[in-house]
Amino acid sequence: MIKTSKIRRRTVEVRPSRIRRDPVAAPVEKKVNPYPTEREIWMVVIGVVLFAIAITALTVGISDVTSH
Repeated sequence: MIKTSKIRRRTVEVRPSRIRRDPVAAPVEKKVNPYPTEREIWMVVIGVVLFAIAITALTVGISDVTSH
């Protein structure tokens, strides 16, 4: 069996960990408006109409080119 060593080391002074920090503050909750504003509704309507016009123009253009 191994005998225990008679040489004793001095105890190490314990310091607070440098990794730990103060806890992160809780985020402030924002008030959420569940209904879109009138401006947002109109922007969606305009976007859908412009997309439909673009698809229609593209379809008519391709059909005109390929029909000859």
